[in-house]
Amino acid sequence: MLDLHESATQNLIMSRKRTRSRSEDNVTTNHVQNLTNAFCTAAPFSEDPEPTKIRDECDYSVKITLEMAKSGNVPRPVRVYADGAFDLFHQGHAKVLMQAKQAFPNVYLIVGVSNDKMLHELKGRTVMTEDERYNAVRHCRYVDEVLRDAPWEYTDEFLEKNKIDFVAHDDIPYESENTDDTYGELKKRGMFLATERTEGVSTSDIVARIVRDYDIYVRRNLARGYSAKDLNVGYIKEKTLKLQNKMDELKDRGKNLIDTIGERTDDIIMKWKDESREVIDSFLEYFFKRPMRIWKESKGKFLRALTPPGTPCSGTDDEDDSSPPRKLRRVF
Repeated sequence: MLDLHESATQNLIMSRKRTRSRSEDNVTTNHVQNLTNAFCTAAPFSEDPEPTKIRDECDYSVKITLEMAKSGNVPRPVRVYADGAFDLFHQGHAKVLMQAKQAFPNVYLIVGVSNDKMLHELKGRTVMTEDERYNAVRHCRYVDEVLRDAPWEYTDEFLEKNKIDFVAHDDIPYESENTDDTYGELKKRGMFLATERTEGVSTSDIVARIVRDYDIYVRRNLARGYSAKDLNVGYIKEKTLKLQNKMDELKDRGKNLIDTIGERTDDIIMKWKDESREVIDSFLEYFFKRPMRIWKESKGKFLRALTPPGTPCSGTDDEDDSSPPRKLRRVF
């Protein structure tokens, strides 16, 4: 009886352990799911409810120094701001935002994106529209909040309104109307966070590559169904580029054919030898079994084909059979 009791007790304990384990697994699963959902959601805009709530609850009276931020000993997340045009969003942009996000142990990253009107006036025409650029940045995983219509210069009012602790940018002086370095004042205050640019990767480099290889990209888009009007291409230019596409297509087909034949060269040569030998053998066998018959039947035809018509002889109606035979003249 004691053994049965002990056995029942042990089963109960094991059952409770299994129940507790399943409960803990559920908590872990939910936590992972929440993190996954957070990373799978596009960053909100600054005026959306969630960023507004976070900003309102942030105690900006507590000033966070660079030393405090690096140590991680801070009472709240460090609010870092990075801005730019982010035209043709590329890996260089993403790496800058990654540096800003990972600068300190606990960072809330706000990214400002300039609008079209200001960029076209101060920097030049963009490839992407402002809405396209806003949404490109929203879908970068390092970004917590996107601020649209970002200003060209930073005022105290702007910094306090968005409760910004540090501004992240590469450490190259940028001139404006009022100063030789837009970030000079922030550097003096200890609010500047230097990031590094990715060499050889920039929006200007990508645009230069497109301009350099203009014909290639126009031909590609024509082949994909874009019209000459869509690409702002004239009639003659369109026909020329389409002809080049056709020529390249023929070249590719020829190359593929040669490659295919090259893989089977030995087989093709052997097959050709076998078939040619069979044809020659058949011809010789047929001819030499009945040579005289073929010659007799064909002699007259050969002579008529190779001999030109004779000219009438003057003075006689009949030709002397004992005269030497005419020389055969090959007709070309």
